[in-house]
Amino acid sequence: MSKSTHAIQHKQITEVSKPRRYGMAAVEIGIALLIFFAFALNISPDNKTNFVMTPGGITQGVMKDLILPSRLTLIVMAALALIIGLVQLFKGFQKRTNLMVGLTGFLLIMSFLVWQGAGQSLNLGGMLTSAVLLAVPITLAAFAGILSERCGIVNIAIEGMMLFAAMTGTVVGSLTDSLILGVLGAIVGALALAAIHAMLSIKYKINQTISGTVINIFSAGITAYVSQKFLQVNETINTPPMFGRAPIPLLSDIPFIGPILFNTNIFVYLLLIILVILQFALFSTRWGLRLRSVGEHPKAADTLGINVNRLRWMGVLLSGAIAGLAGAFFTLGSVGRFEEGMTAGKGFIGIAAMIFGNWNPIGSLGAGLLFGFADAIGSKLSILGSGIPTQFMAMAPYLITMIVLAGFIGKGQAPAAAGTPYDKE
Repeated sequence: MSKSTHAIQHKQITEVSKPRRYGMAAVEIGIALLIFFAFALNISPDNKTNFVMTPGGITQGVMKDLILPSRLTLIVMAALALIIGLVQLFKGFQKRTNLMVGLTGFLLIMSFLVWQGAGQSLNLGGMLTSAVLLAVPITLAAFAGILSERCGIVNIAIEGMMLFAAMTGTVVGSLTDSLILGVLGAIVGALALAAIHAMLSIKYKINQTISGTVINIFSAGITAYVSQKFLQVNETINTPPMFGRAPIPLLSDIPFIGPILFNTNIFVYLLLIILVILQFALFSTRWGLRLRSVGEHPKAADTLGINVNRLRWMGVLLSGAIAGLAGAFFTLGSVGRFEEGMTAGKGFIGIAAMIFGNWNPIGSLGAGLLFGFADAIGSKLSILGSGIPTQFMAMAPYLITMIVLAGFIGKGQAPAAAGTPYDKE
């Protein structure tokens, strides 16, 4: 490629990215102004916000309360958001755009908490603990999406897989009174739907979006039928055992972080383990390179002797297994029974977290935590005595999802061949 051609292409890319960059800058500067004028100027300079740093009922890792001058803290947060917006406007963050958007969103959320908690006491440790738990199904759904799309198969059926897994995990766990068998039952249930999606998408080359939609509709229908016909009239098959807190010795004694990350549900530990394994497997092993190659350039991979369809089958089935684990969280790690539609769109939000995280496990974890934190705030508003309806904050994760899926947060690097069936010539 000649230098002139490269320069023209670079100019075109720059011109295309400018409107998006300016849009991001406008949002970030707008958040800074909102924090300053709506929050900082509407509270007394003498007010202080008391953040309780240890979740209630926890005796390990106790930390002293964090007391902040409310107005000064809000002014500092507004200044940080403004700096981010100005840098975005005049220079841009290139590959760190999503990170800066997430940081600005975090500043907005924390500013809201400082403003609402002015003159009051707010258990920040408990809220973060709730946020981590709420982020588990979202992040696992994102991991499932990464495995599927990295090998070239779009999987919007994650929501249906999670819902079906929640039901099968409940039934198996109730009948056997075993948590392990309940989790395995959930994974097997999701794997069955993943196999159907793989067969329709890979073998019969049906449009992958249509295949995923059909699975979601089927899952919603069959789980509603089973719930109304059997689970609601026979509680013995809808009362599975539940995972409780499982503190890790020594680590749970770390102030602040210990109670949140190391004295919690076993699903949080599984999430962290899967994060490390997935990040390493995708980007540091030959298997990961091959899996990514069939999602980027399947024909080139085929010429090198890689079995494209076999790797795609593997990616979709692994995606289903993780979606099954996410479904098991709802019934075996959170609610303790199956309810119709209990996944409540978390699979779709997980897809948004995957896009926000740029198809990277670490990035998806950050997005999942952001969505989980926004979700956790809604349940705390009534405790704070806020005049803002709790339904408004409950909308936050879904509004963020729409913004992410609209591509407003920055152009991601989706696998080039995702959604395209491969025909071996």
